[in-house]
Parts: sequence; C-alpha cells; structure tokens
Amino acid sequence: MILVFLGPPGSGKGTQAKLLAEKLRVSHIALGDMLREEVRAGTVVGKRAKEFMDAGHLVPDELTIEMTRKRISEKDCQTGFIIDGFPRSTAQAEAFERILAEKDLGLDKVVYFHIPEEEVVKRLSERRSCKNCGTVYHLTNRPPKVPGKCDLCGGELYLRHDDEEKVIRTRFEVYEKQTRPLVERYKKQGKLVELDATGSIDEVFQELLKVTAFALVP
Repeated sequence: MILVFLGPPGSGKGTQAKLLAEKLRVSHIALGDMLREEVRAGTVVGKRAKEFMDAGHLVPDELTIEMTRKRISEKDCQTGFIIDGFPRSTAQAEAFERILAEKDLGLDKVVYFHIPEEEVVKRLSERRSCKNCGTVYHLTNRPPKVPGKCDLCGGELYLRHDDEEKVIRTRFEVYEKQTRPLVERYKKQGKLVELDATGSIDEVFQELLKVTAFALVP
C-alpha cells in the first residue's frame, strides 16, 4: 500500500500522513522533515538545500529524488508507506514512477489536500519550531506549556524563516506553478482523490479515513 499526499505548505498533509500511517501501521516519509534534519546537521545536502528553502523555492530535483530513492529502499518501507512533500514537480513524479517500477511497486492513491492561500498564511505564520530538537508547535492549535520553550527539551522556540508571511506566499505561488500540474496528472491516471483541508485536524482525518477506506484493515 503506497499513498502520496499532495497539497501546499500548511495544508496539514504531514499531520494527517502521520496519523494515518500510525493507524495503518506503515511508514510515514516526510521529505520536508528529512531536508530540515539535513539542514540542522549541517550536511552537504543540508547546506545546498537551505538556500532554496529559505527563499521559499523547491529544492533541486536531484537532491530530493536521491533522498527518496534511499528512503523507500529501507526495510520499514517494504510493507508500504505514505509519503508527503514528494513528488512536487513533473520531473519528480516521473522519477518516482521509475523508482517504484524498479522495485515492482505501484502507487495506490494520491490524496490532494485543498486549502486557500489565506488559510495557509494564517496557519504557518503561527508555527514555532524548537532550535534544539525541531519539534513544531502552533500558537493557537498546539501551544507550548511555557511560552517560547519546547515542552520536550526546553529549547528556544522560533519562527522559521520559511514560515514568515512573505516566504509563505512565495512558497504557495511556487506550489501552484510547479506542483499543481501533478493534480491533473494523477487525476488522468484515476488515482486522485480530493480533500477539503480547511477543517480541524480531527474533521480532516475523518474525511481522510473515508477516501482511503480501501486501504484500511478490518
């Protein structure tokens, strides 16, 4: 069972992917989290990716494709996985299909999380991340117990550069231009299901369970 979650930054696809992966007992691959970890670790990949992420642009295909290839080759992905943050361009989608074909795997469904730009700005501008462990909070939906401090490690919380309003709008524009065509691609393949992502986490998850019911184990 292989699912792809598509949607602009702030659509909640990462949160929903994690919830569904836990319910289905499959792996959740979050490419954005993987890239941010590379940035925090100061790796070669992280340094190359950072300049693009800070500007709100997509990380070059060669980096994301190779990271994805390595990740889905790991043992925990053998029984299936849910991936969000990839593919985000036609070139990435074509590469992903080749990778799956090489492993004799097939994509089951693509869930598209639809959300207006202003809702995305509202959601992301209230996010705060821990400088130490990377845990993400939300000032309205998931505030820390102590303002400005991480519940887990006590680290300082900050507003990531790519969560500033100007960058958020750039990220949304880039998404619309480069990722939106994937919606049409997967629709033509008969794999796309659309989901209204403007509700609460629980409301969206209940809808997600309905559109992915084929994958649920009785």
